[in-house]
Formats: sequence, structure tokens, C-alpha cells
Amino acid sequence: MQTYDFIIVGSGSAGSVAAERLSATGRFSVLVLEAGGTDRRFYVQMPLGYGKTFFDPAVNWNYKTEPDPGLAGNVDHWPRGKLLGGSSSINAMVWIRGARESFDAWAAAGNPGWAFDDLLPAFKAIEDNQAGADQWRGVGGPLHITDCSTAVHPLTKRYLAAANQAGLPFKPDFNGASQEGVGIYQITTKNGRRMSAARAFLRPAMKRKNVRVEMNALATRILFEGKRAVGIEYLQNGETKTARAGREIILSGGSINSPQLLQLSGIGPSALLGALGIPVVHANENVGANLQDHVGINYTFKGRLPTLNQILRPWWGKLMVGMQYVLLRSGPLSLSMNNAGGFFRTDPALSRPNMQLYFQAFSTVIPKSGERPILTPDPWPGFSIGLSNCRPSSRGEIMIRSANPRDYPKIVANAFSTEADVAEMLAAVKFIRKIAAMPAMAEIIEEEVLPGPSITSDADLIQDFRKRSGTVYHPVSTCRMGPDAARAVVDPRLTVHGLAGLRVIDASIFPDNITGNTNAASIMTGWKGAELVLEDQK
Repeated sequence: MQTYDFIIVGSGSAGSVAAERLSATGRFSVLVLEAGGTDRRFYVQMPLGYGKTFFDPAVNWNYKTEPDPGLAGNVDHWPRGKLLGGSSSINAMVWIRGARESFDAWAAAGNPGWAFDDLLPAFKAIEDNQAGADQWRGVGGPLHITDCSTAVHPLTKRYLAAANQAGLPFKPDFNGASQEGVGIYQITTKNGRRMSAARAFLRPAMKRKNVRVEMNALATRILFEGKRAVGIEYLQNGETKTARAGREIILSGGSINSPQLLQLSGIGPSALLGALGIPVVHANENVGANLQDHVGINYTFKGRLPTLNQILRPWWGKLMVGMQYVLLRSGPLSLSMNNAGGFFRTDPALSRPNMQLYFQAFSTVIPKSGERPILTPDPWPGFSIGLSNCRPSSRGEIMIRSANPRDYPKIVANAFSTEADVAEMLAAVKFIRKIAAMPAMAEIIEEEVLPGPSITSDADLIQDFRKRSGTVYHPVSTCRMGPDAARAVVDPRLTVHGLAGLRVIDASIFPDNITGNTNAASIMTGWKGAELVLEDQK
């Protein structure tokens, strides 16, 4: 059995960062265990290629939820990255830190060091923002962030104008002083290629002699001596192996895999573990509980002006954008499908935005089996305005089904399970129609395709968003952070309550979800978590 100072389980958004930071001094040896394989794949590196990775079992766990009453009984598809870089290698690349108030609420809940002002230096140190440095943005960091303002589809300007006419101000930077308004999204790319956490952090760290990365290595159990975590058992190429950590075990598997591994290792709800015959190392009812996620829907329109549909659908258009990408690393394939978006309040009485907007200059009403139809859009000029909730009150859970680590856990999302979530989503979809009715958009709209003009009553609108909504891939809080061991899984230093030598460093520790896409905050958690680990080394 080989011994390392640190073992990191998972090479995703947080794990890649933690590996780089912990190995940078050269003082410590780091083993990274990744259940998936390499990120050196064409459709991973090409930004719009995530349409191809959306269902690809070679790079994607392809989780499914239980049938959800809140989503009209639908089973929701939950893609999660199963490769170097984790979900940062298959996501939509939007770089949104989250609102100041989100992090300040974390600190106010008893988590010192996690307020926005505490975290801003970490965000800035991470960033190499093409838009340049200011009091909010960083340059010179390992993660390149692209300013897309000159590259987006012309229709995007009409969306921004219509949102202005509907009362939302233009916001040049969602990572600036405040979020409310509409603007163009910044994305994690560099020179037309995806800038995942693996590319920015793990690949440079892998060049160091004190870093070892094992791929296709599925962690099956945390090994304990008493209440101290001392090693990891894992499966690789059909063989059971073990590795020992002299200092700490760090779980960075994300909001599904981190609670799963804790439960498999005897840390979790005692009744669940007992029923599955797993010896209890430490009982904690919060492991896998408190699941939060952002849930979204698109309204789709047929337009009178060309959209990306006319370029991305025909063979000659695919050939053209393909050559543009291969030769110049530019064009639609070098961008995210979400060119622009925004944040708004469904009720003026709210102190801050509770909804996020997305604008896509193409439409995919007609699905193609087996792939997310980004690269096969509709045969007519279409576009979508989408939204998702930012601070839902619904809570779910993720619990193992058996003691077999290969069995996927049971994901109970409980979307729209509170009256407050239903009421705010109803107000929000009405606001989408308000934007579409503004002169800048109305004059180029032929018809609303989804849900369609016949859907007008509150009851029909609610039925529609229950049937058509789904995750926007931001699950958090299943190992949530907090000072009280009776209500949380990790303490403010990310150490698992009641145990030694074990931390969780990933989005599962978020006390509550943030206002915005979760990848930036996950990467920051890797950075901040590594700082805490290094501070605690004697």
C-alpha cells in the first residue's frame, strides 16, 4: 500500500484546484483518484461539444432522478462529469460567482471566513479575465475567462433591448457590484477551447513529481482507524486497491458522489446504514439530505429573422462552422449556447433577484434521440428565452440504495414541492412573455411555439412548467457546512463533524444554493478549502 500526504477523491471543479494548491509548495504528496478517464477528447475541448457529452457514458455518469411529482411525474436526467475536470469538462461554461448576499448568508449562519468580502480575493486570484482587472475582476490567475460581448449572435442585442424595455437595466458584468439586470455571459474558455478545472489546475499540477493521478479508479470506501480516516479503498481495472493518507482524505466527488461515498463508508443516517448492513462509523442524518437545485424552463419562439438554426442545421452550415472552429477556433462552436442572460425579481418587494434568465439564439423543439439537440436545431428560425429559480425552498435528498458502490444512489429532487416555489415560477414565466411582448422582440416574433398561445390561465401555466421544467445542473448542499453537528455534515473548516483526517471540499458543502451558476463557486471552494487544509498542517 502506497502512502501519500493527501488523497483527493474526484478531479472535478474543486478537486482539481485542491490538488494544484496542495502540491504547489512541493512539501506534500498528493494522490488524486478519478472514477472516469481523460479529458483529452475533441467534444470535451470544443465548447459547444457539450451537446455531444450530454448523454455520453464515456464521460458522463448520466444520473436519473426518481419520478418527481413536482415535475408531473417525470424522471429528470442529471448529467455529471465522469472524467478529469468533472462537470467543468461537460458544463455550459458560464462564469457567475454568485450574489454577495448568498455568501454573506453563509457567514451569518455561523461559517466565519465565507462572507463575500472574505472570498473575493480568492475569486480574483483564480481569474484571468479577458475583460481586464478592476476592483471586482482578476487577471493573471490560472483560469481564463472569455469576454463574449463581440462574438454573440446579433439577435442577442434584441433580447437585451427587450429586457431593458421590460424594466431591467443593462449589466456589463454579472460579477461586478450587483447582479440585477441583463447582459452577456462570460465563459470559461481560452482561444476557443474549454477552460475546465482540469486544464487550468490539474494538468499543470500533474507535471509535478509530488502529484499522482489515477484514472478509472472508483473509490468504494473510506478506511478508518477509530474515528480517524486513514485511507481509501478503490476499484481499478477489476482489482481492489488501497491507498493510505498520512495527513488527510479529501472528498471532492460533488453533490452526488461525496455523500454516496460517506454513506458507503458508514457515515450517514443510522437507519439507512443499518437497513443496508453497513456498520455505522459515525451517524449523521444530514449526509445526503438538504439537497437543493435550480430548476429551469425555456419558452421558445419562431422568428422572422435568421437564427443559429439556419447555420447549425444544414450540412453545409455544419461544415462551415466546423471549418471556422478547426481553423480559427472561433464561431458558434467556440461559445456556450447561452449567449446572454440576467437576473430579476418576481416581486419588487424582494430585496434581491430570485430568478436567472438565459437567452439562446436557436431552438430545439424537435428532439433527436440520444443527444442533446444543440447541434441539430429546428428547421425554422427559432430562439428561446429561459429562466431558472435562484433560491428555491424545495428540498430533496440523495441516498444510497445498497452497499454496492457501483449502484447509483437514489436521487429524490422534490422540485416545486413548496407553494412558494410554484408561485415565484408562475410569476417568472409571465415575465418571459412580458420580455417577448416588448417592441424589440415582438416585431421579429412570428409565434410562440412552446408552450404556445393557448396556455394562458395560471393553472395551465403551472401544469406546463411542471411538465417541461428540469434541472439546470446545480445540485448542492448534500454535505452542507455549518457549526452545528446536528444540522450539518462539515464544520466551517470543511472537516467532517465527529471525525478526524476527513474533509469534504466541493459544492455539496454549500449551506444554501447561490444566485447563479455554481461552477465558479465550486472552483472557489476548492481554492478556499485547500487554504484551510494548508493552514491546519503542523
